[in-house]
Amino acid sequence: MFVGTVRYNLDPFSSYTDSEVWKVLELASLKPFISALPNQLSYEVAENGSNFSVGQRQLICMARALLRKPRILLMDEATASVDMETDKIIQTTIRTAFADATLLVIAHRINTIIDMDRVMVLDDGKLVEFDSPKNLLSKEDGVFAKMVEATGSSSAAFLHKMVFSADAESRPWTTAELSLQPGSD
Repeated sequence: MFVGTVRYNLDPFSSYTDSEVWKVLELASLKPFISALPNQLSYEVAENGSNFSVGQRQLICMARALLRKPRILLMDEATASVDMETDKIIQTTIRTAFADATLLVIAHRINTIIDMDRVMVLDDGKLVEFDSPKNLLSKEDGVFAKMVEATGSSSAAFLHKMVFSADAESRPWTTAELSLQPGSD
């Protein structure tokens, strides 16, 4: 985050209206928090956003991306070091607000990427597998399949259920359930 106001951190070039800024803050579940700050959008952000929690900083960065409506979005460990509630907000927002965007997600948590269209598995900086999660899990001796199994039996079963569900639109679980599976880190 940048030294400056909350608004500057969301819209550094003043390209959007306050109404648009508040809308993305609502989408990122930050509206109540920012509304309670002294000076609200004019609240001063300290160096590196040190006056915000790690989760709040991630949500502000996500709100900035929501405001710009990118066609391609790169997310590097977007849910690392955040609490479960913030993880849930980020995961839900990624899957809804960025549904029409191409997402490149770098993650160590398998639950973060298990329902993506394609998964690229790297080992020591080299590409070892690249395919849909369904195809990767179908390879019993595959690297990705072994990674899923290493999450523990209940978590692996849940991840398999997500991938092999017949209709992605009628999945019976929520992002919260996915995030709370034991051993999913």
